[in-house]
Amino acid sequence: MAEGILKSFDPSLEVYSAGTHPADNVHPMAIHVMNEIGIDISSHKPKQVDQYIAESFDYVITVCDNAKETCPIFVGKVMHRLHIGFDDPSNATGSEDEILAVFRKVRDEIKKDFLTFYQQFIQI
Repeated sequence: MAEGILKSFDPSLEVYSAGTHPADNVHPMAIHVMNEIGIDISSHKPKQVDQYIAESFDYVITVCDNAKETCPIFVGKVMHRLHIGFDDPSNATGSEDEILAVFRKVRDEIKKDFLTFYQQFIQI
């Protein structure tokens, strides 16, 4: 969701999303709640973070609390490392409506926090 949200602020941004334990597919509820705000992430594919560790980045941002502790060391040039943490909505339990509510809450938190990040560090 963070990748789609960042790209919605500025489509020219190069944004890569990867995880330490990526799922086989983007969670259907993530696709659903992003579509609700006009962002289509249905073509996104989960990727393993290891494929990026030798790349250079302006920012490496961890978003899930466990990723902060388990994220590998990037050997490429990384100008800034940040942690902007969120609960992992894929861990939500309950009825479909309750799980959707968690996905919406996390989506809204990501949008708010990444807009602040974008306005403070990227947008000039």
